[in-house]
Amino acid sequence: MNYKTRFYLAAGLSLMLGNLWAQEVCISTPQSSLVLSAETGQQLKFVYYGDRLSDTDLKNLNAAGSATLDAYPVYGMNCPSETALAVKHADGNMSLQMEVVKVDTDQTQEANLTTIQLKDKVYPFYVDVCYKAYKDVDVIETWTEISHNEKKPVVLNQFASAYLPIRRGNVWLSSLSGSWANEGRLVQEALTPGMKIIKNKDGVRNSHTAHAEVMFSLDGKPQENTGNVIGAALCYTGNYKLRIDTDDSEYHQFYAGINEENSAYNLTKGEKFQTPPLALTYSQEGLSGASRNFHRWGRSYRLAHGNTPRKILLNSWEGVYFDINQAGMDQMMGDIASMGGELFVMDDGWFGDKYPRNTDNSSLGDWVVDKRKLPEGIEGLLRDAKKHGINFGIWIEPEMSNTTSELYEKHPDWILKAPEREPVLGRGGTQVVLDLANPEVQDFIFQVVDNLMTSYPEIDYIKWDANMGIMNHGSNYLTKDNQSHMYIEYHRGFEKVCQRIRAKYPDLTIQACASGGGRANWGCLPYFDEFWVSDNTDALQRIYMQWGTSYFFPAIAMASHISAAPNHQTFRTIPLKYRIDVAMSGRLGMEIQPKNMTDEEKALCKQAIADYKQIRPIVQFGDIYRLVSPYDRLGVASLMYTTPEKDKAVFYWWKTEHFVNEHLPRVKMAGLNPDKQYRIKELNRIDNQPLSFEGKSFSGEFLMSNGLEIPYKHTVDYHKQNDYASRVLLLEEVR
Repeated sequence: MNYKTRFYLAAGLSLMLGNLWAQEVCISTPQSSLVLSAETGQQLKFVYYGDRLSDTDLKNLNAAGSATLDAYPVYGMNCPSETALAVKHADGNMSLQMEVVKVDTDQTQEANLTTIQLKDKVYPFYVDVCYKAYKDVDVIETWTEISHNEKKPVVLNQFASAYLPIRRGNVWLSSLSGSWANEGRLVQEALTPGMKIIKNKDGVRNSHTAHAEVMFSLDGKPQENTGNVIGAALCYTGNYKLRIDTDDSEYHQFYAGINEENSAYNLTKGEKFQTPPLALTYSQEGLSGASRNFHRWGRSYRLAHGNTPRKILLNSWEGVYFDINQAGMDQMMGDIASMGGELFVMDDGWFGDKYPRNTDNSSLGDWVVDKRKLPEGIEGLLRDAKKHGINFGIWIEPEMSNTTSELYEKHPDWILKAPEREPVLGRGGTQVVLDLANPEVQDFIFQVVDNLMTSYPEIDYIKWDANMGIMNHGSNYLTKDNQSHMYIEYHRGFEKVCQRIRAKYPDLTIQACASGGGRANWGCLPYFDEFWVSDNTDALQRIYMQWGTSYFFPAIAMASHISAAPNHQTFRTIPLKYRIDVAMSGRLGMEIQPKNMTDEEKALCKQAIADYKQIRPIVQFGDIYRLVSPYDRLGVASLMYTTPEKDKAVFYWWKTEHFVNEHLPRVKMAGLNPDKQYRIKELNRIDNQPLSFEGKSFSGEFLMSNGLEIPYKHTVDYHKQNDYASRVLLLEEVR
């Protein structure tokens, strides 16, 4: 019996037998099931989330001792615990009692949508709890739609997207933390009594210091490829709050949604407030299994152009910073083209008329070419790109302005600013954030992109930056009574702009950069093709950041660039081979001035780019298997990608520490077909002699049971020796 048949059978029995039976709603993906009790006139109850249930197990589920907790807890009646929704009615009543009215189902080609309609027992106040279960990937999205027909506005004081009880036991939480230039750092901890809160209040960027994505390992300390795991990712671009309340019950109470702090929402009659989706996944294959589920879902249904290979690019930022000029850009284009690259991106510093953009303290908002730097304008750059046979991209920061700019002089009322107060200024001592709640500002930001693309339709790529959080609470556009809507309306405006851009320019590639990795979230990615993982391009630190980021985001979305040595952020000197091997584990690019490289270094990059083109489909569309974590401090980090057919794989190995008489683990591979034979080929080889297993074949069974002994050093000439070692191996099925 398939999902559809089982659902309608359960629903039909409930309708026929009325209140004699509770209506069991079973929402299933290929490998998971979520079960709710939705009896008309009663509270909606959560029953089960885990492995996909058979018909027999579904029938006898209640007898097994399953949960019967509120599926969307509300405040005001029998509510000593945390809640998902809290309101204040116009008459001052702060309570809700929600009961099931009906269950609706709908089907699309990609998913089954279940909507459970709830109504307050007394007030004309409604909540639709929605579940979207994908048919070909193991992800369920859930969100709520809140409305009412009361005569006056109802204040929403708390409005989570979803609630999920997680049975207590030896449950561990995996989450991401960090800061600018140190994003996506993995944190793993056992859940203990009390409240765990992960939140963001930046206003513009939301993934520098924490992430709106977590994983729960249900049976002990997290393992990468074994164990039962629940993953959760809030698909939102703005402020969020994740709460895990481990109270005196048998469950960890998990809530996820928009951060309600200073964001009370006045919901008017007939208005619908939709919360952002929470994507849930369940896996029996450990953390990497949950990651594979998120990656497949993301590439197919959330990420812009998720099934289109990404180009190999050179970005000008670390190469020249603000020193933009026509000859310099032409030189960099020629260099990346000669190494096999496909795209050149001109970063900050190309614009400004009255106020030229020579540093970070002026000109944002004045999106006109600085003819003193680029006398032939964008036209000349596009001509040079065509001459070199590559594509051209450009940097913008359209949500921001500087007080030293023509835009600010014309529209000082367009910025976010507290009434009666001087604005707190950001980057460069002059930066301000534009008020995206204002439709005029939305039009202006859309026109920044539209004017560029209309004037220069050959532009292939836009790097969209956002280098300031909201430091001033105040909107000149919103009414005095609705100032608490500012954070929410900012992101509604941002999404409207993104939707307009994508409607007109569906094929444009856009990167989400926000002081580096500030916009790594599934709310942005339907409109962006990728994100800049971090402004920190140090290869060793990138291993840690990209490792954590890979828990929720696929390699195709993670921009990873080869940069200079010493590194511009850490000043660490890392050999080029190692920098290449790290960058090749994401979307490969370069962030360097090629004219400062030696011919030998350029030749190594040229070979690496050619090798990456060979493995690009495996890395960007393959299944990730993390093998040895750098966070385990074993002196090595290792992961691999395999094709869905398991006929090819790419294995990465990076040494992270160097000591005399060190003993590194022999890494067992994963994700291969045990019955297939795989031939080994090393990529980016610098050794004077091949590895002992170069060109040899091994069974998938052997590679997953034993692995290969990776030398701790490279066999190179004495003057080229250093303390770093890394390997990239291509595995291809022997047919």
